[in-house]
Amino acid sequence: MATQKKEKLFTGSDYKIFRRLMSYAGPFKRQFYISSILAITLSLLTPLRPFLVGVTVDTYILGNNFNGLAIISIISLVVLFAESICRYFFLYLTNWLGQSVIKNLRVKVFNHIVGLRLAYFNNTPVGVSTTRTINDLETINSVFTEGAIQIIADLLTIIFVITFMFITNWQLTLLSLISFPLIIYATYIFKEGIKHTFQEVRTAVARLNSFLQERITGMKIVQMFNAEDKEYENFKLINKVHRKAQVRSVWYYSVFFPIVEIIIAFATALMVWRGAHSVLEGKASLGDINAFILYLTILFRPLRLLADKFNTLQMGVVSSDRIFKVLDTHEHIENKGTLTPNNLNGKIEFKNVWLAYRDTDWVLKNVSFTIEPGKTLAIVGATGAGKTSIINILSRFYEIQKGEILIDDLHVKAYELSALRKRTGMVLQDVFLFSGSIYENISLRDDSITKEKVISAAKMLGAHEFIMRLPGTYDYNVMERGATLSLGQRQLISFIRALVFNPDILILDEATSSVDSETEQVIQYAIENLIADRTSIIIAHRLSTIQRADQIMVLDKGEVKEIGTHGELLELNGYYKHLYDMQFVKELAQ
Repeated sequence: MATQKKEKLFTGSDYKIFRRLMSYAGPFKRQFYISSILAITLSLLTPLRPFLVGVTVDTYILGNNFNGLAIISIISLVVLFAESICRYFFLYLTNWLGQSVIKNLRVKVFNHIVGLRLAYFNNTPVGVSTTRTINDLETINSVFTEGAIQIIADLLTIIFVITFMFITNWQLTLLSLISFPLIIYATYIFKEGIKHTFQEVRTAVARLNSFLQERITGMKIVQMFNAEDKEYENFKLINKVHRKAQVRSVWYYSVFFPIVEIIIAFATALMVWRGAHSVLEGKASLGDINAFILYLTILFRPLRLLADKFNTLQMGVVSSDRIFKVLDTHEHIENKGTLTPNNLNGKIEFKNVWLAYRDTDWVLKNVSFTIEPGKTLAIVGATGAGKTSIINILSRFYEIQKGEILIDDLHVKAYELSALRKRTGMVLQDVFLFSGSIYENISLRDDSITKEKVISAAKMLGAHEFIMRLPGTYDYNVMERGATLSLGQRQLISFIRALVFNPDILILDEATSSVDSETEQVIQYAIENLIADRTSIIIAHRLSTIQRADQIMVLDKGEVKEIGTHGELLELNGYYKHLYDMQFVKELAQ
């Protein structure tokens, strides 16, 4: 019921969506106009061949005019050759136009998606975004290759064929068109039926993409908990829905085309039967009969395909609507700042900051603190206390509802967004590596970061030796998500990545939680050198890694409970002391 309602509401805006889609063909007006001219030319040349056949039979074959027969044959060949050339360029241009439009549109969609705030990705499955940028855009291509221009060409062909038929013999034309309403009715039934199945197919494809994306990404969890059989059954169910939708579409085709063939055969037989009588009565010629057989073939061919093309156009419009909804998603972080400093002093100040990801479910409550330039603030607290939320709003991945965040005594919104993030480096607990070499993952393909600079940073962090042991060293392909590296190795690469970009503000979010004690010692030494001349925020569960921080802030349920040095907080005998004692006892037990 919900799907039907959605389709009904959508139908009223088809034309508006189609016009918006056509606007993307604006840069290719020349090719579009040439394609339209070729469509008109083809619609004129197509019925010309049967007309010439009729003339050939009546005037030159039955008239024993062999010289004229040679001339008309040459003319027919020229017409056929011209039609073939026009059709070649027509098909090439329409396909070129479609690919050019979706190339530009795909780039625009991708550029739009990468600018959306993280909340959008938290609420949208990866498979859905993938379907929008790949499958739906490919469907749009068919609007140009099999849809709008092709439909216009077919409709013009039908009009010109019927015109030629009336010119040739109006009585046979009326007789031939008796079956026309049957074809139109069958086409309408087919169009309506196949439209619903196409909708079901597209929905099923999106579900398949989402399911596969999640399970392949989380394959380790699937295998770890022996969930292969269960996921196999789930996939079978989703695939079964997809198969049913596809089979329904095949059923419509398997019924529609034989019915159309029967109607065409009936129309042709009726025309031949009546045409034979007309020839005997002197009301028609043999040339007319031959021409009409070809006319009917040409006439019913586009009619038979029109329903399919209309549905192709409809599905293109549906896909366009989905893509435009993504483009019309204004979940962007406001970027009206104009400041683009080459460097920041690094003073950070939170003033009565409140944050909620949903309504008034506050994650941070009245948080206030100040970090002086070049100093280090460590943040500790239980899971869900709001530690990661603080660094997310500092880099403006999310917007706060109340309070102010100042950097160098200026509101964070005064800075241009990319300039702000460029001066802020971040090392996360969950390190993400892309398919590609270690060097590409560190430099993120930034041409200003040379391999020498990467090697120097790797040596500083103690990672150079393990990289040199890999086959290909810095050109070693880490595969998707860094699957061929250990957690500690991936973490070291993320450290190098942060270092080579030389940020003024450095954020370490559980950056040592995934490494062993030996690697942690190497990184800890590098961290001390790394944070020496820059403002740093360190989030860590291991309190031993943050004891030298200039300030330690304790969070609990989104509220600041304590701020001070390691020694000061121990003397308070409060939250921090409790956390420290718990961890100390745990380490002794181990």
